[in-house]
Amino acid sequence: MLDIEGLKEQLKKDVINGLDMSRELSDRELLREIDLETAYRDKTKSLSVRERAAIRKELFDSLRRLDVLQELIEDDEVTEIMVNGTSAIFYEKEGKIKLWKKNFSNREKLEDVIQQIVSGVNRAVNTSSPIVDARLGDGSRVNVVLPPAAPEGPVLTIRRFPKKPLSMEDLVKTGSLDGNLSAFLKDAVKRGRSIFVSGGTGSGKTTFLNALSGFIPEEERVITIEDSLELQLSVKNLVRLETRNVLAEGSLAITIRDLIKTALRMRPDRIIVGEVRGPEALDMLQAMNTGHDGSMSTGHANSPADMLSRIETMVLMGKELPLQAIRSQIGSAIDIIVHLARFSDGSRKVVSVQEVAGYEENEIRLHELFAREKGQLRAVGEYIEKRI
Repeated sequence: MLDIEGLKEQLKKDVINGLDMSRELSDRELLREIDLETAYRDKTKSLSVRERAAIRKELFDSLRRLDVLQELIEDDEVTEIMVNGTSAIFYEKEGKIKLWKKNFSNREKLEDVIQQIVSGVNRAVNTSSPIVDARLGDGSRVNVVLPPAAPEGPVLTIRRFPKKPLSMEDLVKTGSLDGNLSAFLKDAVKRGRSIFVSGGTGSGKTTFLNALSGFIPEEERVITIEDSLELQLSVKNLVRLETRNVLAEGSLAITIRDLIKTALRMRPDRIIVGEVRGPEALDMLQAMNTGHDGSMSTGHANSPADMLSRIETMVLMGKELPLQAIRSQIGSAIDIIVHLARFSDGSRKVVSVQEVAGYEENEIRLHELFAREKGQLRAVGEYIEKRI
């Protein structure tokens, strides 16, 4: 009986040994090498046409793509891929998490895929620096954790995004919000209101921020700042900045705080920070308060009020300031908070829109404009100008 697994391992070695390392092979040339080696190893024609095709694809994916993950990557309905070492691979599809039928046969194969991903975006991950954020060529977000931080083996998490960014019209069609709120947000963006998008993990904050960007006037200059490039803004005069971890050769890290300070010297009309989760919150608030109206960002929180509380904490992580001063800055910097939630059926919807109406009597005033009640989003208040 033919040992298919053993044949695939031998074929992979033969193909690698036969490659011309002095030049980069095209995909067609690599497939031809795989076909030649397969024909040589299978002289007795023991393999069926289907088996040959499966081996061909599997070898190509392992050498040029993401090995056993490639099939999931090619499925547009898969929104998340979670690799728990070599023990199991899970994926999210249609809002449900399922166990993948395939697995990495050993740690070396998984580590090869991880190094292929991080090296593609000039990042490094190893035992000295075992945690890294990266991205795939299609914009998917990648997080890697290696031993010793992950004692049971490498952990790889891939968050997928639609190949074509969803517009606000698309989100209205899917029920994430209604036409009234879409019109309100369009007016708010065009008038230069600073907007913060909050929500839990996987609630669709990045997707919503992309859609909001479609309302930015095309003559404006926008600078985006992210840990790894994910935003796909439909803006002509666009500059995209990305952080960098400390690399093995000793180069300095580039933080979100560094990039915000640099962005202020690049003549932006608006600054968009993909996610605020640390002391850079202070720099973001100062940017919003120094003439960069219409700036936007996102953050993890359970409600708009919780988002304001978290921003206070993040500012204090960077600098000791009186709470009154922090709240005053928040009250004057942020105009609107859009809060998203993910429901049990996998859908992601706007559940609340609140105006930050200013800072009075030692408190930041919130004024709810839209709320989701009994499954329906409806207006519950009118937008008022800040009185500060």
